Amino acid sequence: MITVDEVRAGLTAGEFFLVYLPTISLADGRCVGAEALIRWRRPSGVVMPDAFIPLIEETPVAGMLTYWVMETVARELSDWLGANDDVHISINVPPALLGRGGLEYAGTITGLSNHRRQIVLEVTERGLPDRLGVAALDEASKLGIRVALDDVTMARGNLAVLLRLNLDIIKLDRSLISQITPESPSPEWLVGLTALLHATPVEVIGEGVENEDQVEALRACGVSMVQGYHFSRPVPVDAFKAYHARTNSQSGRASSSA
Repeated sequence: MITVDEVRAGLTAGEFFLVYLPTISLADGRCVGAEALIRWRRPSGVVMPDAFIPLIEETPVAGMLTYWVMETVARELSDWLGANDDVHISINVPPALLGRGGLEYAGTITGLSNHRRQIVLEVTERGLPDRLGVAALDEASKLGIRVALDDVTMARGNLAVLLRLNLDIIKLDRSLISQITPESPSPEWLVGLTALLHATPVEVIGEGVENEDQVEALRACGVSMVQGYHFSRPVPVDAFKAYHARTNSQSGRASSSA
């Protein structure tokens, strides 16, 4: 069983690395950004985040790991972000860190604050921010940083969060997307989402998209962006840059021939 001390030791030993899950625009098929995802390379193999993130969420190691992610994104992508000002990078943030000054400090010393309009902070309903956190998200929004609510299930509790937080993006949980099948092309929640999109300017990203039927259903109800294996798995930084260049080049050729 993994312990908090093992996670801390792994971070000190340089065992963690990032992969990037591309985000695709349904309007034209372009890669418009990515979500930075952490992985842990151990002697026994690569450990996925669901094996250790819940363990450290209420410990100082959560902050250490988040700041490491920010530092790594800055090192791997700062120059690239400067040359591609129409893309975004999403970073998952434990709500307990919001409003305590650490994120702002990390953004300054890593240089990510120079790309603030290309940064998306992702929080989940699993640990909603407190009063200081909500105020910090409001301030981030004023600075141009976008805020996303991850793992949205369209339940009443999730939708209530939309009224509390100053959100720019909601990310539909993969459990919802998996309900879109040839036998059930328009599940009930999809109807509710269509109404939501007509009532609010929030953008929607569908997670875990695995086939064209799901793509078409999401596009029809107004979802603007998707992630999933139908387009790309999470990939190392150089492969992500190549994927972005390839999809944008293809989109440009398609527009020219239209």
